Amino acid sequence: MTNKINNSPLLNDVTRYWNIRAESYSESNQQELLSEKQQKWRHLLLGHVKEGETLKVLDIGTGPGFFAILLALSGHDVTAIDATEGMLQEAKQNAQTHQVNIQFIRGDVHQLPFANEQFDLVVSRNVTWNLKAPQVAYSEWFRVLKPGGSLINFDANWYLHLFDEAYWQGFVVDRARSIEEQVEDHYVNTDTKEMERIARQLPLSQIKRPQWDINTLLEIGFNRYMIDTRIGDFVWNEEEKINYGSTPMFMIHAQKTTYK
Repeated sequence: MTNKINNSPLLNDVTRYWNIRAESYSESNQQELLSEKQQKWRHLLLGHVKEGETLKVLDIGTGPGFFAILLALSGHDVTAIDATEGMLQEAKQNAQTHQVNIQFIRGDVHQLPFANEQFDLVVSRNVTWNLKAPQVAYSEWFRVLKPGGSLINFDANWYLHLFDEAYWQGFVVDRARSIEEQVEDHYVNTDTKEMERIARQLPLSQIKRPQWDINTLLEIGFNRYMIDTRIGDFVWNEEEKINYGSTPMFMIHAQKTTYK
């Protein structure tokens, strides 16, 4: 299924970049699904869910389908949306490999093709930093959540080092540590210059998070939230901790309460 996408030069640049990255990113995601990480991510996404409960889930910016497949394997009804055709092709193939049924939609996460209050759970990983209008997107995700539903978002201050000297120094240290510890530098085999060019145009690249996210979610109407600013220590392996030491992953779990 394809939903109308409001094209813009920036969105076109973002989707073009991730189309090129789709195959290698998919390989990385599949390794996660076959590793001990699967159980860690399952705990983070579903630890609050009663055993035997079936949720209607929306995976925002699904990429190669890691969250979507993990949640479908856990017995939930999953819809997954992404603007990048290459990523969706990888996700469909990966879902077929794992023998799960997922509704995949190519669409704009700023303008979701769903009626109000359709989902029990909305999940996202490493997506919000890519968005041209993150507050608009957050409002849409709130809109499609049922009362009592939850948003669980994982992200980091990706590319803040382009705007903040302290983060730049940390980034340099991470690159040096990858050489010292003899692990793969995750920035070497990507088009770093192109991603940096795009990142300089994205609003969240120059904002220290997750405080901005919390303020925005409360303004939109979420009433309860939990935040973990070092969740990467739990889910990342040693190679990832070396590569991203200065850019810790955070988790936000926000709830749309049943009262107004």
